[in-house]
Amino acid sequence: MDRSRNETLVFEFLEAAGKPASAYEILGALREDGLRAPLQVYRALSKLIDSGAVHRIESLNAFVACKHHGCRGKEVSIFMLCERCDNVTEAVDKSTAAALTALCADRNFSGTRQMIELTGVCASCQTAQH
Repeated sequence: MDRSRNETLVFEFLEAAGKPASAYEILGALREDGLRAPLQVYRALSKLIDSGAVHRIESLNAFVACKHHGCRGKEVSIFMLCERCDNVTEAVDKSTAAALTALCADRNFSGTRQMIELTGVCASCQTAQH
């Protein structure tokens, strides 16, 4: 996929960050690279989301690079958000996808985007607690 310069900058920033970042955090980090306006970041994010390269974490109003390259937003993305360290783990689970497909079919609903967000405590933070 051909990406614009801004899309490449935003994607590489999110991939390196390894955790969710808001559009304004992205803008602040990439100002020196020529991104000066929020609209530049939002346009890049929109195209990256459309391509499935980036996901929006709704509950945090933040963005993360897709950990399952090639999912293109077609898979059910399950995000596990650690409340302590802000780590985000992305998972794709076929049985969850099947359950959601069945749920939608039972209710005659046509879902266009499937994302689940779970908040809790990651294994590392649980271990550190003991």
